[in-house]
Amino acid sequence: MDLRIFTEPQQGAAYEDLLRVARAAEDAGYDAFFRSDHFLAMGDANGLPGPTDAWITLGALARETSTIRLGTLMTAATFRLPGPLGVMVAQVDQMSGGRVELGLGTGWYEEEHLAYGIPFPPLGKRFSMLAEQLEILTGSWRRPVGVPFTHHGEHYDFSDSPGLPKPLQTPYPPIIVGGNGQTRTPALAAEYATEFNMPFAHLEALVAGQGRVEEACRERGRDPRTLGRSTAQVLCAGRDDAEVARRADAIGRRPEELRANGIAGTVAEIVDKLGVLAERAGLQRVYLQVLDLADLEHLELVAAEVIPQVAAA
Repeated sequence: MDLRIFTEPQQGAAYEDLLRVARAAEDAGYDAFFRSDHFLAMGDANGLPGPTDAWITLGALARETSTIRLGTLMTAATFRLPGPLGVMVAQVDQMSGGRVELGLGTGWYEEEHLAYGIPFPPLGKRFSMLAEQLEILTGSWRRPVGVPFTHHGEHYDFSDSPGLPKPLQTPYPPIIVGGNGQTRTPALAAEYATEFNMPFAHLEALVAGQGRVEEACRERGRDPRTLGRSTAQVLCAGRDDAEVARRADAIGRRPEELRANGIAGTVAEIVDKLGVLAERAGLQRVYLQVLDLADLEHLELVAAEVIPQVAAA
């Protein structure tokens, strides 16, 4: 099982904080460093010093790291037009030497749209926009250099687009489609995605979701085994209960709640839970949501004592 680090910088982080975590994750041997794509803090966080743009951040990290993969969970289809988004992703892929992955979703946080003047259409329209963006991105990236790309859809029109630049990865970077929807999300994942992600879902929901996406794959003539499976879960690890409690308190949560709803507990507990996710839900990858970005020892503990065990399993 791959373990990836997933950060939520809208809660309060500068670029330097993200760089420090990304480099620590790379040095510790994690598979990837991902970040959310949000512009407004959630809950009681003040969000200081203010949001950082996901793709500007990843472009910078592309030049300041060397091996770790980089990506978003999730870029919202409402935030950027598909043409400029395709340019951003392809450029960062080139800048990183082919280490970028694109998580793309409908967008869900209405307050941040209102706060930053971004239109927030109804859910049905957002799903339609997402589907069309996935069609455009994959279609334009697949088009050979010198062959124009034209698309006339419900939301977007492209006339003789050069479809440049092309990503370094061929035919394009891995695409992650995720969410806990029961119909449209599995269908889009089966149609376009490299990986299907169900964030912050309990075990039984994860198991049921894998069944739905496998059926969606079969309906489209796709072998379900070609679609990667993952989840994102909050991380709270410790060598003993006292350390678990200390880390839970640092992020304003209770240990028992985190044990029920995340990847939390002692090393042995976490290894067992990851094993269950792999065995019962067929997951190959977990994005560990790290909320205390100053606690680099947290990353080092999991890398030293959890990764070897789940990799061996």
